Amino acid sequence: MTDFRPQIEQQVTFLHAQDLVETAAFYETILGLALVLDQGSCCIYRSGGDAYLGFCQTLGQHMDAPPATNHIMLTLVTPDVDGWHEFLVGQGVAIEKPPTLNETFNIYHCFVRDPNGYLIEIQTFLDPAWPKPVQNPEIGD
Repeated sequence: MTDFRPQIEQQVTFLHAQDLVETAAFYETILGLALVLDQGSCCIYRSGGDAYLGFCQTLGQHMDAPPATNHIMLTLVTPDVDGWHEFLVGQGVAIEKPPTLNETFNIYHCFVRDPNGYLIEIQTFLDPAWPKPVQNPEIGD
């Protein structure tokens, strides 16, 4: 047995997509995420740094029924929650909850849903202890 722990270099969260075309339009056109890999039935987007979101149409391949979306929340961290709220309203995206201060967690956030029904939180951490984003010159963050 060894004490050596291999490095984890990247993180990908995969979610089921009901309609990959509609999902792509939302994440590419509205949220502006870069498509880094199109695998036909799966599309993978860079959400920041070395973090990725993958959306796959997998019914019949790996699962029998679509997963419930009410237990999943995707949080996108930004210093400009109000700017995102204004932009999303302008794009015709229905707002689940307008920008609000959450004193319990010391965050400022709003909520929308993507075309699959996943809850998306647009959030900024107000706690100065939250780490600043890592700058990666390769991707222009």
